[in-house]
Amino acid sequence: MTKKQKDSPKIKELKHKARRKSIKEGIFFSAKSSFGDRYISPFAIAINASNSMVALLSSVSGLLGPLAQIFSSRLIEKHSRKKIILKAIFFESLMWLPLIIMAILFYKGILVNTLPLLLLLSFSLYIILANIGSPAWFSWVGDLVDEKYRGRWFSKRNLITGFVSAILAIFSSFFLNYFKQINLVMFGFIILFSLAFISRLVCWKIFKKLYEPKIKLKKGYYFSFWNFLKNAPKNNFGKFSIFRALLNFACSISSPLLAVYLLRNLKFNYPTYMIIIMSSSIFSLIVLNGWGKFADKYGNYKVLGITSILIPIVPFLWIFSPFPVYLIFIPALISGISWAGFTLATGNFIYDNVSQQKRGLAISYCNMLNGIGIFLGAGLGALLIKFLTISFIEPISLIFIIGGITRMMVVFFGIPKIKEMKKTKKFDSSKIIKNIRFKQAKSTLMEEAHEIMSIKEYLRTK
Repeated sequence: MTKKQKDSPKIKELKHKARRKSIKEGIFFSAKSSFGDRYISPFAIAINASNSMVALLSSVSGLLGPLAQIFSSRLIEKHSRKKIILKAIFFESLMWLPLIIMAILFYKGILVNTLPLLLLLSFSLYIILANIGSPAWFSWVGDLVDEKYRGRWFSKRNLITGFVSAILAIFSSFFLNYFKQINLVMFGFIILFSLAFISRLVCWKIFKKLYEPKIKLKKGYYFSFWNFLKNAPKNNFGKFSIFRALLNFACSISSPLLAVYLLRNLKFNYPTYMIIIMSSSIFSLIVLNGWGKFADKYGNYKVLGITSILIPIVPFLWIFSPFPVYLIFIPALISGISWAGFTLATGNFIYDNVSQQKRGLAISYCNMLNGIGIFLGAGLGALLIKFLTISFIEPISLIFIIGGITRMMVVFFGIPKIKEMKKTKKFDSSKIIKNIRFKQAKSTLMEEAHEIMSIKEYLRTK
């Protein structure tokens, strides 16, 4: 297919409609995450899973997800991307049913001691199914969005879906806390997981109507994971993948234990816990559009460099004070600002460094390295929380310190090895404040409020 055909009015209109439907699908995906994914760790704690078991949930998911992506990345050769995603989403949605059954069993007092292990096994299968469609989705969406406006479009989509996710997650926490107060918390989980199941089925229905641009895979596009590893230290994308994997290793030492720290150590209720967790997402939304415009103008590498300076200090800040107001406006604020830019830039950095045909493979291999990092980091965190015994400081606090120091080391050695590939404007460091200042953030929210209203109107008409 030629460039002219791709840019024809008909194709442009089809892509425009697909992008709008993709935002609609993202809203229901956010609902699934808010009702389901965000409550996996609280559910594990509620059914008396050990601290190490809670950490293992992140460890296993970090490894199995990328393994599933490597397997599914070659499915694009024989099947359409839409077909792959539709099947993956359908079976993924069914995996909420075993979790609902576990909540019923715990309430009835059946197999109580076995349920944490069953949760680990069921969640592992869920992660595999949830990741099978990822390479196809990444490749598909990359073909729908023009390179010039990719940063802005993804930031807009993330802002809308993030707004929905924050509202629903906080609402769900009050809902769940009510059931906990009347000693029926398992019924609260049953309802939330049922809503997650329904939301994912709605995503499946929306994907059936999405336009899929054709993709032709030429001979020689394929390269093995071993070849990727062998050449990784020699090319920019490989160095980026190694850096990302090492940073996720460092982050996973402590991040899976944040739920344990807030719910068990500080003994917060569900609303307080979720408000602290989601405040980070809300702060992300405030600066997201600014990061998108900044990345389009100055490049994704600049965003990676700036945010990587902030990310290592977050674990230290979590343990500095136990007061909710402090936790919201210091560690959650810095975490939200830094991870908003970092997550946006990493996705766009892959698009900038990998050709269209190799995107599915590249993202699966990159995520495989990333998953290994998460698996090892969370596994180390699980071992430390189980066997670390010291008297002068809480073991979980020491794990947060270890995680922060490890992040610093990765950033110090990793960031200088990466470079920007696309042409961008010269970066003036004095402009960074201008790009993320509160005044712009406020105007950004006003702009995106209009966008959210238009999406709301669009959903109503459909």
